[in-house]
Amino acid sequence: MFYRRKIILALLQIFGNEMDKLHLLKLLFVFTQKQTTKVYDFIPYQLGCFSYSVYADLNAMTQKNILSETNNNITLNLQADYYSQLKQEDKIYLQQIKSQFGTMTNEDLIKYTYVNYPYWATKSTIAKKVLSADEYKNVEQCKPQFNKTILFTIGYEGISLEEYLNRLIRNDIKVLVDVRRNPLSMKYGFSKNQLQRYCENLSIEYLHFPEVGIASEQRQEINTQDDYDNIFAAYCKNSLPKTKATQNRIFELLEQKERIALTCFEANINQCHRKYLAEAIAELPQFNYEITHI
Repeated sequence: MFYRRKIILALLQIFGNEMDKLHLLKLLFVFTQKQTTKVYDFIPYQLGCFSYSVYADLNAMTQKNILSETNNNITLNLQADYYSQLKQEDKIYLQQIKSQFGTMTNEDLIKYTYVNYPYWATKSTIAKKVLSADEYKNVEQCKPQFNKTILFTIGYEGISLEEYLNRLIRNDIKVLVDVRRNPLSMKYGFSKNQLQRYCENLSIEYLHFPEVGIASEQRQEINTQDDYDNIFAAYCKNSLPKTKATQNRIFELLEQKERIALTCFEANINQCHRKYLAEAIAELPQFNYEITHI
């Protein structure tokens, strides 16, 4: 079993094997803020901190009958001692969570997270109701606000869905431009339909331009940077000249929306064609903006 799932089960265990879903989510968030290496990342959402990955794990464990869930509650079905299987520091953190927050209501927890972690309240629909004017001002100050037009690029290799979405949010990305030829991924959250839904839930427009991607068969047997360089040399010579219309469309989006991001898989910008696509767009007439890799 994944270690991160044992954290959820241990949290349920020390709280009597049953918890309200919102309560569980908020406590898990506070727990991860204590960790050096977080088992889950969270995004700002309608009721504050939220994690698609947590809910995916809850659903997976429910399907395996480890958990049972209703609309509001989660119940641990098994009698195994998951708490004893954790690292010592995580045991300590969970006990601190139990001691500090064990008697708090959902409303108490919501306010606590909003006050102490205001960034994660920036998309809340209830923040203004539950916070004082000064507390809400802190939340407002955490909202990304930029007036500079930038063409960003981002890869999702090696990071969670939530970390990826946070990079978009923190950089105030208005449009995510998927430049993969085949927008399917074995990694949770990054296939086209999922990614589009998650972006649009955060008011980030999603568009897909497969014609500027590289066919998967051209990416076989890549072992060195020279292999990448050879593929990209061919891409620049053969593919980019044929996609000027799409490049112009992306440039128009940039001028309209001011902050857009090209996305593909690779973390290393020198190993992804989005670098060369961005540079081709930068060569278009009237382009006078920055390119930033995040």
